[in-house]
Amino acid sequence: MATTQIPQQLICFETLFGGSPRQQVLILLGWIFIVFAVIRTFQYFAIQSSTPLLTCHTPTHEHSQYIQLPKTPDTLQLSHIWKTLQTIYDAHPPQPLDLTLKTFASLSEFPPLDAIKTHTTIATEDAQVARQSHVEVTKKLFLYPSQLFSGQGIVILAGGRYTGFATTGLGMLREIGSQLPIEVWVKDQAEEREEWCTELAKEGVVCRRLSDYMDTELLEHGYQLKISAIMFSSFEQILFLDADNVPVRNPDPIFTSKSFTDTGVVLWPDYWKHTGAPLLPYIVGLSDGPSETLREDQTAESGQLVWDKKRHWKALCLAAYYNYYGPQHYYTMISQGWAGWGDKDTFLIALRSLRQDYYMVPHKLKTLFVNGTSDGIGMLQADPTIPDTYQPMFLHSNIIKWSIRGFLCLGCADEAIDPVAVSALENPKSPINPHLREHRRIFPLKDMTDMNIDPEPLIWRSFEHVACRSSWQSESLCNRTREHMEQTFGFQFKKSWVSPLVGNGEQICLRAT
Repeated sequence: MATTQIPQQLICFETLFGGSPRQQVLILLGWIFIVFAVIRTFQYFAIQSSTPLLTCHTPTHEHSQYIQLPKTPDTLQLSHIWKTLQTIYDAHPPQPLDLTLKTFASLSEFPPLDAIKTHTTIATEDAQVARQSHVEVTKKLFLYPSQLFSGQGIVILAGGRYTGFATTGLGMLREIGSQLPIEVWVKDQAEEREEWCTELAKEGVVCRRLSDYMDTELLEHGYQLKISAIMFSSFEQILFLDADNVPVRNPDPIFTSKSFTDTGVVLWPDYWKHTGAPLLPYIVGLSDGPSETLREDQTAESGQLVWDKKRHWKALCLAAYYNYYGPQHYYTMISQGWAGWGDKDTFLIALRSLRQDYYMVPHKLKTLFVNGTSDGIGMLQADPTIPDTYQPMFLHSNIIKWSIRGFLCLGCADEAIDPVAVSALENPKSPINPHLREHRRIFPLKDMTDMNIDPEPLIWRSFEHVACRSSWQSESLCNRTREHMEQTFGFQFKKSWVSPLVGNGEQICLRAT
């Protein structure tokens, strides 16, 4: 009888997977686990063996999932507080309520003193009514509702196209190591991206709607939203950031700094001195008649501010009064139509009116320019925890606003939320268009080196997360983002062949030296 030759491969298979079907399944699972462990071990040592290698999803980003989410504010009590304040405000309006906003002859040169003194005129009777209304409002402001607020956190006001800008600031906060909880406020449900808000919860961030606490239809201007977000926030101590503010240094230490603990408020300077009407000090109780007492004061730049509600609750409510009547009266009285018309100095004037302490950062802001040009990007504001020397902490990008879709998105004009009429890559007149096309840095590297920071690669890592691994993701946008990161900063993107089996398909991001 002929002998059947058993193939060697079958002998090996039987040796490895012999036994009952149940045993074979268990053995197979065991081998899969061993292969997986070996692959992951090789990946780990490949990353650890070379210091320049960084995953796109930084350890700090991963740890943010352990940040405790802010508590939900008591909607009913906060709504009641606002209605009480609104009743006070409605009973004591300033006069006139149709103050005409006139621009100065030149907005490029600081106006001369004579022009400031005579630019806005109101009748003596109106000024007396406005002053008496101010007196009545300050007398009726009630004590701090301590049961409603607690803890420290960051508040960002977003909505519409500003939501896209907020993705950058939020990403940078985690990139640079902030461990504070964050609230993102929008005007109403129409401005909320529900899927994005769900993602944010993993980063220690929650979304809130102002319309849950007040009738936002009564507000005439977007400048009036900021004070409401601060007031309704669940935090007792707040770092407020505009949506277009990009932190370049971890701001968490501000809350334990002497500048904040001594005063309870930290403000940052703007470029110019006060340009308010001479009757403003009289109306807010700083003088007995028209006065130049504020003339040498540095104005505030409110793209960032730190506020302790417990210590400065009444000043916050008074600033809310100024904003409530801002478009009709106070914005014009405070700036007279010079640069900065809006909410920015209402906080400072409220503190001055109530004679409350605050800390104004002593370092002048610096303008950051596009690399190789005289085109501005935004304002670099100093770290208030370092009083003796200038070190930047915030880039308020009020000129070129940073969002990945605003930079590289093609054909995004039809989007209902965060529409991008034309991106910088599509617009040949954009100051950063050649930098994006030619894969060059936008920040001047020498300036960054002199200030001991290099935030641009971190901003692009935040961009990559939005473009490739979020509810905003787009394959074409992701590819353009990664191409720019590779060509400009030396990042590399490599995908393991086993990721579809054992991972989530994310690419490993490598940063070359």
